[in-house]
Amino acid sequence: MATEPERNAMITRIVGEYESSVLRLAYAYLKHAQDAEDVAQDVFLAFFRAAPKLSGAEHEKAYLLRATINRCKGHFLSGWVKNRRPMPERLPERGADAPKLLEAVLSMEERYRVPLHLHYYEGYTIKEIAGLIGAKPATVGTRLSRGREALRAIIEGEGYE
Repeated sequence: MATEPERNAMITRIVGEYESSVLRLAYAYLKHAQDAEDVAQDVFLAFFRAAPKLSGAEHEKAYLLRATINRCKGHFLSGWVKNRRPMPERLPERGADAPKLLEAVLSMEERYRVPLHLHYYEGYTIKEIAGLIGAKPATVGTRLSRGREALRAIIEGEGYE
C-alpha cells in the first residue's frame, strides 16, 4: 500500500500529465467549458477511487480518455441535460478571439468531431481511436476522411485563409 506522500505524488503526476487531454476531449464532446470541467473532475475522482493497476503511461492515458468518453455520453443522458431550457436572455455571440479552426471543428457532428480531435490533437492512430470509441478501424478511417472533407467545406465556405 502506498504512503500518503507517494499517493499525493502519483495524483499530482497523473493530473498534471493528462488534465489537458481529458479537458479537451470532454470539451470536444460537450461544447461547454463548465460541463467539460465537471466531467474531467468526475473522471479523475473515479480513476483514483478505482486505483486500477495499469502497465504504463499509454494505458493510463487510454483508460482516462475512454472514461472521459463514457462520462460524456452519460452526461447527455442525465436528467439535468435533458430538462435544461435555453436562457431567455440573448447571449453574446462567440468572441472574435476564438480560433476559427476550433469553431469549425466544434460545429461538426460528434461522429466526425471526436475522431478528428483524438487523431490530430491527441495523436492517436486509427486503430487506437477505434478501440477508444468502440468502432471498427475502417469506420474511424471513413469518419476521419469525411470529417476532413466537411471541415474543408466549412473553412472554404466561410472564407478562411
